[in-house]
Amino acid sequence: MKKTALNEIHHEMGAKMVPFAGFEMPVQFEGINIEHETVRKKLGVFDVSHMGEFWVEGEGAFDLVQKLTTNDVAALVDGKVQYTTFPNGKGGLVDDLLVYRFGPDRYYLVVNAANIDKDWAHVNKHNTEGAKLTNASDDISQLAVQGPLALKAMQKLTDEPVVDMPYYTFKVLTFAGVPDIIFSTTGYTGSGGCEIYMPNDKAEEIYKAVLEAGEEFGIKPIGLGARDTLRLESGFCLYGNDIDETTSPIEAGLGWITKFVPGNNFIDRERFEKQKEEGVSRRLKGFIMQERAIPRQHYKIYDAEGSEIGEVTSGTMSPMLKQGIGMGYVAKGFWKEGTEIYIGIRNKKAKAVITKPPFYKG
Repeated sequence: MKKTALNEIHHEMGAKMVPFAGFEMPVQFEGINIEHETVRKKLGVFDVSHMGEFWVEGEGAFDLVQKLTTNDVAALVDGKVQYTTFPNGKGGLVDDLLVYRFGPDRYYLVVNAANIDKDWAHVNKHNTEGAKLTNASDDISQLAVQGPLALKAMQKLTDEPVVDMPYYTFKVLTFAGVPDIIFSTTGYTGSGGCEIYMPNDKAEEIYKAVLEAGEEFGIKPIGLGARDTLRLESGFCLYGNDIDETTSPIEAGLGWITKFVPGNNFIDRERFEKQKEEGVSRRLKGFIMQERAIPRQHYKIYDAEGSEIGEVTSGTMSPMLKQGIGMGYVAKGFWKEGTEIYIGIRNKKAKAVITKPPFYKG
C-alpha cells in the first residue's frame, strides 16, 4: 500500500487509518461528526496527497485538453481553474477532474486517486496532438484547508493576498517560506477554503505550519470520513458512486460543465448533445429522508405503489441537518422537487422527498 508524505504524522496524531485507493489514509482523527462540524463552522485540514496530477504542455496541449474534457477550455484564462469530466467514448465517464491553466500551452490536471493509472492511460491514448505529458502524481503532496476561516488563517503564511481570491482561481506563491507553491481556491466541501500543492519533501513542514497558523481559529486535522459527508451534504458527485463509466454527465446533472459551444469538439459530444435535446430516462437526484433512516449506496428507490424507480448512489446521516440525505438515479416522472419517493431499507420502505442540493446551506 502506498503512503503519503504525512503518513507518519497521521499515526502520531492517533488517526484511524484505512486502505483507500491504494493508499493508507486517515478516515478520522477525533470523529466524523466533530470533524465535519469543524469544517462547516471554522476550518480543517485534509491530507489529499493521494490525488493525481498530470502536466499537459506544448503546442498540442490546448487541443488535447479541449478534446478530452466536456467543459470549454477556451473559456479559461491564466490563473483560473475548471471543474470538468473525461468522457469515455461510450457515453460514460472515465473520471471527473480539475483543469488549471498556467498558460495557453500549459495545463495541470488533478484527477481522482483511484483513477490515476486509468486516467493516465486514457490521456496518453488520445494524445494525437503530440502534447508533452508528465505524470507528477508520485512527487506532489496536496492539502485541502477548508472552512469559512480557512483563507483568513492561511493569509498568515504568505505575503500574497489570498483572502479575496475568487472561487476557482489559483496563484503560484511563497507559502510558509516555501517558494513555487500552487495555492487554489478550490475544494470539495461546500464551505470554501483552498487546496495547496507542494513537493513531497516540503509536505511535513507546510502541514505543521498550516496547523500552527490555524490554531487560533480552531483548526483540526480532518479525515476522509468527514470529506465524504461534507461533499454529500453539498450535493457533489463522488466518482465510483454517483458517476462512473456507465453514467453520462447529462444524467448526472453535470450539464453545466458540458459545453456545446462552437469549436468544443470533445469526445462523445454528439451523444451528449442528443441526450440534452431529447432528454434522458434517469437523472441523478438528491433527496432527504422524512423519517429516521439512513440511506446507503445500492438501496432501491420506489414510488408510492411500490414499483422500483431507481437506486441510491450515495447516502449518509447529515451531521448538520441530523436527517438522512442521499443521491440516486431516479426514473423520469419523479424528478420534481418535493416529489415523494421511498427508499428500501431492509424490510421496510422509508419515505423521502426529492430535494435539490446543497442540502445544507449554512
